[in-house]
Amino acid sequence: MEALSDKLYKELKQATRASDQGCLATAQRLSEEVQRICTQSQRIQDSGEIETWANNLGMHRLNQCLKYYRLGSLKGRVELHSTLSAIVYRYITLPHTQASYQARLNLIEDFLQNFYLESLNAFRRENDTPPSFQPRTLLELAEYMAFTERYGKRRIPLPGRRSQQLIILRAQTFAKQQPPEATVDIEQAAEGSGADSDEARDSLPTRRLREELVAQQDDLPEEVLRNRVIEALLSYLKERNQEDCAEYFTLRLLDLPTTEIEALLKLTPRQRDYLQQRFKYHLVRFALSHHWDLVHEWLEADLERNLGLAPQQWDALHQSVSEVQAKLLQLKQDGMEDAEIAKTLGLTPTQLQKQWTKLLEQAWEIRNL
Repeated sequence: MEALSDKLYKELKQATRASDQGCLATAQRLSEEVQRICTQSQRIQDSGEIETWANNLGMHRLNQCLKYYRLGSLKGRVELHSTLSAIVYRYITLPHTQASYQARLNLIEDFLQNFYLESLNAFRRENDTPPSFQPRTLLELAEYMAFTERYGKRRIPLPGRRSQQLIILRAQTFAKQQPPEATVDIEQAAEGSGADSDEARDSLPTRRLREELVAQQDDLPEEVLRNRVIEALLSYLKERNQEDCAEYFTLRLLDLPTTEIEALLKLTPRQRDYLQQRFKYHLVRFALSHHWDLVHEWLEADLERNLGLAPQQWDALHQSVSEVQAKLLQLKQDGMEDAEIAKTLGLTPTQLQKQWTKLLEQAWEIRNL
């Protein structure tokens, strides 16, 4: 396990910008988790290949951690939230109640907030960290998010030689505990009551829940930035008469299954696939050209963060770009305006934009290797 811990430490040090102490602590926690699994699993003990299992499990956890690290704190949270929401969606229902789509989303949000707290407590307990431990660095946050995904997907033995994922069991219990009127309260809190009566205005559960939702929005500036990106993309699509792409994007945001999207848009699978390809084309142009700064700020891959690249990746980018692109990147980081950069480099505005888009594409490819 010492060899595994050392291997994980070296990998983390090479792939991240975290401190030596941070890489070492994460490597030790991952290797100790692997050791517990190998010790407690009779199947691994009987295999006679404990070292191979340990290496495979360790590298799997490392790759999960690095996936969330590369996504960054904001996009990583969105990824984790989407993954877990998709798992529990069909289980978050109210008995004998036909809840609206928005009401179910609000219930899922409420459930996952509690689950994240449970996962954090499990992380503290299993890694023997202080009760006050909070992930503060990007690496710690990535480690916690990867742990939360694994924690939710753990298989829990059930009678009759069956098993179920832990998060599904939690979701089923949560749904059973919701009173029927919870749906009404959540819908009114999210959308606002349409009644003008004093009873509607003074409904204490509705008012308190609406205040809580507003407070959550105030506490999450990344959600504000995400909404700005969504609004900018919708405006971009509509300005270019891509209303069908805007409708497709809106339905994708609702996380609807493909068959339902096809039914709502009255498309065949082939037509929907063509529309998806056209949307992706405009999405890339939006992200790498017209609104690159807003998108990269949201992804925590802006110029101040070296386009989201680790030191080794940043060096690889500099080696792959042309001399003009390298100078362009430096001037951008220096805060020079585009008109002045174009004049300095002897480029037209269109040439400057093309060079910058190519550079962002190269950074994107390196970041996602």
